[in-house]
Amino acid sequence: MSDRGILSSLRYLLADFIGDDDDEPPFLPEGLPEPVQTLASEAIHLLIDYQGPSYARLYVDRLRRFVGKQGVNEAMLADIARLMAVRMSYEDPIRIAQLKLAELADGRPGSVDVRKFSLDELVGALPAVIAEYVLDALDWLGWTRRMRVSIRFSTKSRLGIRRLRIEAGLRRWRLLSVRYARERVWVERWLHMIDRALTKQPQAAPAIIHTATMIVGYGDVYRQGMADWNAIIDGLAKPTFDGVLPLSDLAGAVTEARSAALPDPRQAALKRKIAEIRARATASAYTTVPSS
Repeated sequence: MSDRGILSSLRYLLADFIGDDDDEPPFLPEGLPEPVQTLASEAIHLLIDYQGPSYARLYVDRLRRFVGKQGVNEAMLADIARLMAVRMSYEDPIRIAQLKLAELADGRPGSVDVRKFSLDELVGALPAVIAEYVLDALDWLGWTRRMRVSIRFSTKSRLGIRRLRIEAGLRRWRLLSVRYARERVWVERWLHMIDRALTKQPQAAPAIIHTATMIVGYGDVYRQGMADWNAIIDGLAKPTFDGVLPLSDLAGAVTEARSAALPDPRQAALKRKIAEIRARATASAYTTVPSS
């Protein structure tokens, strides 16, 4: 992540943390196509509810990088706007509490949701200065991912609602958390890979954009999606952009690799497929080299 990106994130974090976040939503980027304006406007409102106006401004700043950029058509910009909003509003216990309170505000009858989290997910929502020590201890004990904790999110009692408000109030700490730091790095890397695709292999840019759909939810599903995404980017996209892997059809390779991604923590099928694609690309490049 660039120094400018880090400083921007710190500015947004501190503004929300000290309560100095303005009440005005950010303006849409200039030059945004009209059909994308609705998407971006909805995303801004979503992210203001999720974290605050300054966080929504971070979204606008990120989106602005692709407005009017060569090779980015309206459909691609719409996909970037939509998928980035989804990832920037990732699901954590704080968000689930927010959504349950929103149900109450909408007049829906009281209900109870029970969600299971691993210990590292719960601790990861805490400020990093605290969470890192706790995570180290849990890892040493071997409890990090083996233990699951069931949490009730209830609007059926005053006590349940009061607890939801406390949990939702932890929003101010979210930008200091271990999970947010990981998500910030992921979003910036995703955007960077889109940018590199536009420069190195433009026809692959839509496929890179849509890799964001690999990462959803929380728990094992989230962890698997993140691991699979990194395997595909590190094994196929990055070496292609770096000129190390002679892969002429990166979009097809990404699609092929994604079809091999199974709910397997070992990633056996995916790793075999990536190795197969790499070997095929290398062999093809070798056979097309004219003999001297």
